Amino acid sequence: MTNDVIKEAVAKQQSGDRKLAADNSVLGKVMTFNIGEQVYGIEIQYVTEIIEMQRITKVPHVPSYIKGIINVRSKVVPIVDIRTRFGKPEIPYTNRTCIIILSFNETSVGIIVDSVADVEDIHTGDISATPENRSVNTNSFIQYMIRSGDMVKLILDVARLLDEQEA
Repeated sequence: MTNDVIKEAVAKQQSGDRKLAADNSVLGKVMTFNIGEQVYGIEIQYVTEIIEMQRITKVPHVPSYIKGIINVRSKVVPIVDIRTRFGKPEIPYTNRTCIIILSFNETSVGIIVDSVADVEDIHTGDISATPENRSVNTNSFIQYMIRSGDMVKLILDVARLLDEQEA
């Protein structure tokens, strides 16, 4: 339900609906995290838990962004390195590097992020659609953006992020 409300707000924003900026109601929550200097977010409904880095078992013949699998409460969970998925250079893991376990369509997947930032409300007036120009919006994983002061946070589309065809 929340996802539909957010999609509707993004569509209204794209259409230039002036009433949207005046309405500042809370539509949902996002968990934000850092990859380098950029802040990304994932709608909280997809987040199961956050765990510290652990030993990842490598799996042969998988895309390079899949680092392997881990065992989380007797469940095998594939691990995706967001840096590699976005074509960014790998960096050594630190004590702030962690794995966010996501649940989507009854599937669990972990994503490695540089650090977790916060859980924030999504306000109607802060939502921005991604630019339509493909030369500006080259990252097809971005569902929409939220403005927070002078910072823009990119909210990821979990379905596309976890879809092998988007690689």
